[in-house]
Formats: sequence, C-alpha cells, structure tokens
Amino acid sequence: MAPDPLSVDLSTEEQRVCAFVRRVVKSAKAEGVVVGLSGGVDSAVTCALCVRALGKKSVVGLLMPSEHTPGSDMGDARALARSWMIAAHEVPISKLVIETLKSAVVRGGTIAKANVQARLRMTILYYYANSMNLLVAGTGDRSEIELGFFTKWGDGGTDFLPLAHLYKTQVRRLGAHLGLTKRVVEKPASPQLWPGHRARDELPEDYEKLDLVLHYLLEEGLPVAKAAAKAGTSREVVERTLRMHEASVHKRKLPPSLPTR
Repeated sequence: MAPDPLSVDLSTEEQRVCAFVRRVVKSAKAEGVVVGLSGGVDSAVTCALCVRALGKKSVVGLLMPSEHTPGSDMGDARALARSWMIAAHEVPISKLVIETLKSAVVRGGTIAKANVQARLRMTILYYYANSMNLLVAGTGDRSEIELGFFTKWGDGGTDFLPLAHLYKTQVRRLGAHLGLTKRVVEKPASPQLWPGHRARDELPEDYEKLDLVLHYLLEEGLPVAKAAAKAGTSREVVERTLRMHEASVHKRKLPPSLPTR
C-alpha cells in the first residue's frame, strides 16, 4: 500500500497546537480565548484544543446562528460546549443582518449578503474579546485558507489560527483522536450562509480529493497532469483548484501599500 501523503502524528500535533495556543495567549497577556462554535469539525477541534491548552475557565464559546443555521448544528455546538464545561453565549444575528442590509443603499447579491453574516460574527467575536481581554481563536484550516474559501475580514478576521497548518482531512483525523463524536467529525462542511448552503456546491471536489490535490500542487510542486493522476481526480478539478488558490492570494496577505521612502 502506498504511503498516505496526509499522514501526521496526531499526538504530536495535539501537543504542538496546545503549546502554540499557550504561547500566543501568554505573549498577548490575554486571559484566554473566544471561539465561534458552529457545530462543525473545525470549530469543535479548535475549541477542544484550546480547552486542553488553557483549561475550561479560559475558553468562551460563542454560538451565532442566523436564520439559515440548522437547529441540528446549534444542538451539536451546545452539546460540545456542555461536554467541555465552558462558558457559552448565544447571540442570534438574523436581526442584525436584516438591519444592516436595510441600512444600505445598494442591494447586493447572494455572496455579498452572505459575507455580511460572516463579518457580523467577526464583529461580535471581537466585542467579546475586547470586553474580556481574550484573543479570537480562528477556526480556519489549511484547505480553506489555500482555496480562499473564507470571508475576508469575516471568518478570516482572527488573532491567531491554530489549525492553519492542517488540511481538512487532517483536522477530521485529529478530531477523532481528541474523542469528538463521529457525527461532528464526519459532518459535511456546510457554511450555511444561505438555505442549504454546502461547501461542496462551491468547491471543485470533496475535501478528501482536494487535500491531495493541494498537497501535490503546493508541497510537491507537481504539474497539473501529474497532480491529477496522483490524487486520482481529473485535470479539470486540479486546474480549478489552482485557479481558486491563485485568485485568493489577496486574502492571505495584508492589504497592498506603498513602501516607505
């Protein structure tokens, strides 16, 4: 059997991330962290690692449902918060979204409206963080970051990113290692920014394939055809993945500015 290119030592990763969380929080002289809990695997793993790193009293969970958020996701998020015994606050954002859109002169499309939700959640996270001397722990993984599959200054607006070095596939494995439920670990990625919104509707392939494609393109530097063959997918999927990566460079950098004289 061929070696798994996405294999990582999960115990080592747990220790690395926990040490990183402690180091970042200590250097900022913060009291702990706040994490947005969606009921999905990324936020669950992020929160679990923060609890292991800092202790339950130093982690605050925020549940910020919109009108499109399934009740099952909120149920999973509440159950996770209870299991970790952390302080959890619910801040529904539907009315905030409606008032924000009503106050604007322009009428945006689906993506513009969806991004308002993500940016309002970021604003609420920072309100809690500033009020309680906490840091905002981002929940994005490497797959999302490399594809630009996040909202700039929304879920991309964080103080630090504990999972940014791990692909979605690796995060799922780490979640299982941490003892998260199979339901959460295997839940399909679904941002839920509009009714029935699923990650797969916007991405070229499922994450299991995309993570391999990203590995062969970015870490091994293979050309498109070879990356497709190694990942077991089509050239079209690899080309689209590459286009998404290249088109989202601006999301991974600070805003451009002139150099000092």
